[in-house]
Amino acid sequence: MSAADVLVLHPQVGRCIPEEELPCKPCCITKNLGLHSTSGLSTAGFRTAKYIPEEWHQNNFSKYYQSFADRDTAENLRHESKKLISDTEKRTQDTQAESTKRLGERLQDIFFWKSELKREIEDLTAETELLREQKRRLEVALDANEIAFFITNDNLENRERRQGPDLVKDEVEDELIRELDLIQNVRGVLKRTLDQAITQIRKNRDAKELMEMDWSDKYEAYKIDVKGGGLNNQSTNIQYHPNSSKFEDNTSTPESWAQFTHCNIYKGEQERINSINLRSLIDNVLLETSEDLREQYDRVNAAFNRRLEEMSDAKAKLDHHLRKILEEIAGQEKNISYLKQAIKDKEAPLKVAQTRLYERSYRPNVELTRDTAQMNLVCEVNEITESIAFLQGKLKEAQMSLENMENTRMSLEKEIAVKSNSLFIDGEKCLKHRARYPTVVRFMGYE
Repeated sequence: MSAADVLVLHPQVGRCIPEEELPCKPCCITKNLGLHSTSGLSTAGFRTAKYIPEEWHQNNFSKYYQSFADRDTAENLRHESKKLISDTEKRTQDTQAESTKRLGERLQDIFFWKSELKREIEDLTAETELLREQKRRLEVALDANEIAFFITNDNLENRERRQGPDLVKDEVEDELIRELDLIQNVRGVLKRTLDQAITQIRKNRDAKELMEMDWSDKYEAYKIDVKGGGLNNQSTNIQYHPNSSKFEDNTSTPESWAQFTHCNIYKGEQERINSINLRSLIDNVLLETSEDLREQYDRVNAAFNRRLEEMSDAKAKLDHHLRKILEEIAGQEKNISYLKQAIKDKEAPLKVAQTRLYERSYRPNVELTRDTAQMNLVCEVNEITESIAFLQGKLKEAQMSLENMENTRMSLEKEIAVKSNSLFIDGEKCLKHRARYPTVVRFMGYE
């Protein structure tokens, strides 16, 4: 049997010790002993309760060796533990320092993007306010166009109340129709531009909300990392969080994180550029439409003034002719009275001549002769009768002339009334009403 196979067994020790682990080789205690010792004949073949000296020495030796082995193991373990503690402490400190450094770098990254977001949010907010002002200008310009439309339409309706031959499709009406068409076209352009401004403001708001949410998330992350970066081993608010080292399913990569913010900023910049371009477009639209409307307004007013001048001239000529016809009517009335008086004045001479002839018709016999007196009386009667006929004919002509002049007078007076009505409509109802026409400043959207 080899030495490795020799085990010291004690029923109370409870473990086997290889022989080579002992500090020196023990004496063979089992040689020539058999399975057990004897203590008299009466106990032959049975194990006694007492140990033999060799077992006692072996048991002590095993205790010594176990103490030596445990002390050696403990010493090695102490040296290893001390080195491990030193190594882990250094590694932990280095790792913690590296983590703190990385948190600091992360804070710089967050601060940079947070600053960029804040700058773009402020720029977009300022740009949106400028666009809102342009939107308000468009609304003011639309209100001004409503007023202009009402005035122009009212002018056309008032001119429909012109009478007789003055109800003519003249230059003024053509210019008013052009003005009405221009106002309607301008209203369409302004409404479409206003819709674009409203849509752009909504896009600006959406982009701003995205950046604000991103900024808010970075603000919270910044606070969290500042708090985490400020923690140290002496902090009082540290504790175990066993599951905190697991990666969440919804975590992003640094590249996707930076790209997300970059996309938000880029979208905000694009919407801001679109807003700037739209504001420039609104300026041009308001400037061009206001100039077009005011130019057409001036053309309409010029046409009104020319028409008023024409009607005033026509009315003045009608007044002149009316005065002349009234004067002639007065003269003709006097002429008629003279003619009537002349006819009446012929009655007595005619009666005298006819009475003479009647009396001479009673001359007796041969005295009833055609003497010179008779011939003169007959000629006198014929002459007076012819004069009366001439006078009556002239009286009829004078009366007909008077009647014609009366009709002309009535026509002139009616025409003058028509011209007066037209002058009142164009001058008072239209041109004065056009004094309320919006100015270029209001057409451009300024109060």
